[in-house]
Amino acid sequence: MNKLLLLIFIPLLFGCSKKELQIKKLDGSQISEAELTTKIQSLVDTANVTGVSIAIFNDNKIGYQKSFGYANLDKKDSLTNKKIFYGASFSKAVFGYLVAQLADEGIIDLDKPLQDYLEKPLPNFEFKKEWRGYKNLENDNRYENITARMCLSHTTGFPNWRWMTKEGKFFREGKIRFLIDPGTRYSYSGEGIQLLQFIIEQITNKGLEELAQERIFKPLQMDMTSYIWRDRFENQYCNGHTKDGTVIKKDTEDEAGAAGSMETTLEDYSKFIEHILIQTKKKSSITDILFKSNVTIKSKNQFGIQSWQDTNENDSIELSYGLGWGLLNSPYGIGAFKEGHSEGFQHYSIIFPEKGIGIIILSNSDNAESIFKELLNTTIGDTYTPWKWEGYIPYNYNRQ
Repeated sequence: MNKLLLLIFIPLLFGCSKKELQIKKLDGSQISEAELTTKIQSLVDTANVTGVSIAIFNDNKIGYQKSFGYANLDKKDSLTNKKIFYGASFSKAVFGYLVAQLADEGIIDLDKPLQDYLEKPLPNFEFKKEWRGYKNLENDNRYENITARMCLSHTTGFPNWRWMTKEGKFFREGKIRFLIDPGTRYSYSGEGIQLLQFIIEQITNKGLEELAQERIFKPLQMDMTSYIWRDRFENQYCNGHTKDGTVIKKDTEDEAGAAGSMETTLEDYSKFIEHILIQTKKKSSITDILFKSNVTIKSKNQFGIQSWQDTNENDSIELSYGLGWGLLNSPYGIGAFKEGHSEGFQHYSIIFPEKGIGIIILSNSDNAESIFKELLNTTIGDTYTPWKWEGYIPYNYNRQ
């Protein structure tokens, strides 16, 4: 009798395996972890994406975290969740949160002219790297009107970088200048972020890396994240890759840059995004500041000549900008997003705090943005990200 019961019990025991994980989308539908992994792998293979790491958030916490492809194609070194990526402009999202903290504590007034925090005119400051200075603005007092809010919402009137034209092409003279009056139009600018970093460092008497470690990276145990290169990152990083899969030599930074020097991993950046989601759920005054809409965006594209042409194409999502994060409206509440783009690296993240849902995409391939539109829809049901404005043209767009 005991043997008979045992024979019946064993199949029941193994038949009661753990139910397969289901990932919830914005509309309430679900996709299984296995099906999602298969679909992502198919996209990666079809579009020749060298490597991509993805984290999905459900109920304000990590629900899925997986890497695909290679960290280095030549070495056939598999990409993992612990590999270090050059974070590119994800640096700005972290900096935006840091500044929101300072504003919440009254250390900086977002609407006070930055010049008012300085002991002498901005153009009179000397910089170790002279080309980073502002001497060229000596006879243009419009700099006196720039505020922290303008810097983080990209309305300073500066070009993206001083060595670029308004259309994003190389500008040989390479001097800082205004393309438009401050506060009059959204125009993405790393220069504005770098200016605010300088002011923050003057106010606090601390460097950006020290502030970020003290306020964000260490409290969140983001041990493999930094605005400067660390010795412990050696042999842990992934290389960027061109469209044809050529491996790009790793470039390292010894100077912290709020606009784009951060190194991070999927595991670490997931901790940051999870923290943001949780704080927003708690109605934190910091995330209230972070996600306040500061400027409406009417441009046809974010970059290039069409960034100066207006359209009503994104009126339905009320496209705008907060503090270092883009904002949109959807039937599921706001979507707060940030991109990262550099040679060999293409990233995107978006969260829908009211639903507790979000995604991080980190990629070391110049082909990655071609799958972002489909990837966002497949993973979390995001059909609201303005992919044309972002320049995320699908790999199969001509066949659609």
